[in-house]
Parts: sequence; structure tokens; C-alpha cells
Amino acid sequence: MSLFDWFANRRKSNSQVTEPQEREIADGLWTKCPSCGVLTYTKDLQSNQMVCLDCGHHLRIYADERVQQLIDPGSWLPLDENLAPTDPLGFRDRKAYHDRIRETQDKTGLIDAVQTGLGKLDGLPIGLGVMDFRFMGGSMGSVVGEKLTRMIERSTRERLPVVIVCASGGARMQEGMLSLMQMAKISAALERHRATHLLYMPVLTHPTTGGVTASFAMLGDVILAEPKATIGFAGRRVVEQTLREKLPDDFQTSEYLLNHGFVDAIVPRTQLKKTLAQLIRLHQPYAPTPLTTHAHGVYGGSTTSSVNGFTHVLEQTEHLPDGLPLRLSAEES
Repeated sequence: MSLFDWFANRRKSNSQVTEPQEREIADGLWTKCPSCGVLTYTKDLQSNQMVCLDCGHHLRIYADERVQQLIDPGSWLPLDENLAPTDPLGFRDRKAYHDRIRETQDKTGLIDAVQTGLGKLDGLPIGLGVMDFRFMGGSMGSVVGEKLTRMIERSTRERLPVVIVCASGGARMQEGMLSLMQMAKISAALERHRATHLLYMPVLTHPTTGGVTASFAMLGDVILAEPKATIGFAGRRVVEQTLREKLPDDFQTSEYLLNHGFVDAIVPRTQLKKTLAQLIRLHQPYAPTPLTTHAHGVYGGSTTSSVNGFTHVLEQTEHLPDGLPLRLSAEES
């Protein structure tokens, strides 16, 4: 065998060696964290409410998952499920607005960008609205404004606290002035809710921007946000060009807004339900108990009365002549 034939046979035998195939992984079995890059078993991630077990990054979740996380099983009552958007302006950009709506509905299975309803959060009845970023970036059109307004007004009638989970790119440009009107409509409903001394808490998630930030997202009695959420009105680049200044790296994050007083607390998703329940219980209207008096003696004894959750003890340290005032001390019951 010539040297040439030997090299030819060697190349041929090497070409027949099959390379080891990578093991195929079923779609959806593992999820890669976009922040730290760690692969996590999807079921473990879901059990931790889609918060990375390694770095704590909050992956985006949608309305159905949010309702399941916050509302007690079997207590959810959806409102205005069939309220659907129309195209009153006949708007068209690269495609007609009504075609864009239909395509988004088919892709997401949603009718519009918000779900509203009544339910119980840790046993406490509330009105809840949850925006869904999958539907045209969670943009606020006429349906979003109408559903949130109806939910707020019903909660006001039934004297329920309101929670709205915000995730939106702002007003929906395809509906023009009609979308901007929703800012005033929702704000007016929240003012009527506030006038009856009822609680409203928005939860700002990634991202909350535009007309949503400029209206109901910032009107809460207590404003909560998820960690590292983008929250703002105009985009970062627009602000930099307008101010002609370089902005901080953490500009328009929930941490930046907390430091500057726009947000009251940053709450990890795994603690959100517990925190909301604590705040609702703290702000529930107090029902005073009727005045009850129990006499335990005269001169040398005490008289006890319960008023507004406190026990007031009327004491005598010695036998006093009739007509002299008794000493009043207050002890918490």
C-alpha cells in the first residue's frame, strides 16, 4: 500500500466515526435565567413563583399566573370577561388595528390586556386588576380603562380594598384620544373610592411606563414594586436627550424610585401575598365594641370598662370618702 493510499483510507475511516449526539431536552423542562444564566428545573422555578433560585431575578409572569399566586383557590370571580376592543378610529400603521387585535387575541388567548375580578386574598375579600404584557405590551386602551373602572366602582359599592398589578407600556396609540381618556376615568373612580375611606394599592412590575405611570399606578395609598422593575414615564433615551445629561445606571428602577420617595416598599414576589394581606388588615375600618362595665367592688376594689379595644381600670388604693374622684389608669386589653 502506497503512502498516499494509507492517508486516503485513514481519512475515510475518520469520516465514518459518528460524533456523539447531544442529549435532547424536552421543551419547557428547564428554564434559563436571563440574569445569571443558570438553568433551573421549570417546576422548581414555578414553585418559587418564577423567581430565580440562584440570583433572585424575577422572571416575567402573566395575568393567569398572578391571579393564581394572589387569590385563594375557588374564590375568584372574573368581571366583564367578554368586554372586547373595537377600532373606532379605523387606525392603520403597518397593518390595520382590527387585524392586529385579532392576531394578538389568537396568539395569546386573551381578549385584551387586563383581567379584573373579585376574590379573597388570604381570606380577605378584595377587588383585583392584573395587566398582561403579552397583549400589545399591556397597553391601556378603552377596554382596559373600562374594565378597571367597573372593578373599582363595584369594589367601592361593596366596600372592598382594591389592588391593581401594573405591567404596561402606556396608552394604546391606535386608539388615540380615547386611550388617553382612560387615565382620567380610572383616576376619577379611584378618587371616589378614596373618598369612602377605602384602601387602594398598586403593585408596579416590570415594566410600568407611560400613561399608566402617569395615572393610576402612582395614586395608591401604599405603592409597592417588585425588585429591579423598570418604572417611568418617558424612555431613558428621551430623558437623556431632553436633559442633556448622563443618567445613573439604576435610573427608572424600583430601587431608584424607592430612594427618591416614589415607591413605599419593594416586595419580592414570594412575599407579595403575605405583605398585601398584612397591609389590608392594618387598614381595615375598626368596628368599636359596645361599652361594657363590670363592677368588682367598692372602696378597695376596682371598676373595669372596655372601650375601643382598651380596658380602663378604675382603682381605689384606700377607702376614700364619698365624693372624691377616683384615679383612672388605662391598660391594654
